[in-house]
Amino acid sequence: MNVVVCAKQIPDPAAPQSLEASNNLNRSGKLILDEADTYGVEMALQLVDAAGSGEVTVVSMGSAADVAGLRNALAMGAAKAVIVSDDALRGADALTTAKVLAAAIGRLEPDLVLAATESSDGYTGTLPVQLAELLDLPSITFAKKVTVNGATISVERQTEAGYDEVSAPLPAVVTVTAGVVEPRYASFKGIMAAKSKPVEILSVADLGLSDVVAAGTGQEVTRVVAAEARQSGEKYVDDGDGAQKIVAFLESIKVI
Repeated sequence: MNVVVCAKQIPDPAAPQSLEASNNLNRSGKLILDEADTYGVEMALQLVDAAGSGEVTVVSMGSAADVAGLRNALAMGAAKAVIVSDDALRGADALTTAKVLAAAIGRLEPDLVLAATESSDGYTGTLPVQLAELLDLPSITFAKKVTVNGATISVERQTEAGYDEVSAPLPAVVTVTAGVVEPRYASFKGIMAAKSKPVEILSVADLGLSDVVAAGTGQEVTRVVAAEARQSGEKYVDDGDGAQKIVAFLESIKVI
């Protein structure tokens, strides 16, 4: 069973963040594997182990100047990584990103594509289903449990009321939640092995998408405004009329 995991390298959340002149997030510093994607990598490794054969490939889009995040996925056990890196993709929107990833994944012909529900630095939550549409594959979102039976994938899909039991034929695109598995820590042996595992770097031209990207990424951040500071609450000293003040406050906000 061959599984592709969509992974994103993001600026280290522990480091100070800044914006570029274009109002896009400055990604020139240390990049790490998005924690949300470690669950997909772990899930893929467990599914391949259960199948008895196959491999896990990590596919990403972004700067190839620092691939430490992808090396982390390789250290966990993924066999290889593919990253699409091109200056023409700077500031790309979700749909453009989905088109690029779809082209890169299509070359691999996987049995299953896994992704996080959303990235930690983007939060659109739209890319996985866009990817499924572009690949013409069924999609299942918010998986809290995943099992594969032959050519069918079965998922317990998390909902507000519990979970739904959903199945689909393979290949398919599935997004996994943080609780689906417990990601393993990379061992020293895995870290050393990751250094020699292949990381393929592709450009937009390699994927035949030059015309698509030239048409524009469809997104521009025109202005960034700091969120308003939270107002401090009112403080009352109870001089024996505390209950009346509470009632008056609740009436003022129409609670009672």
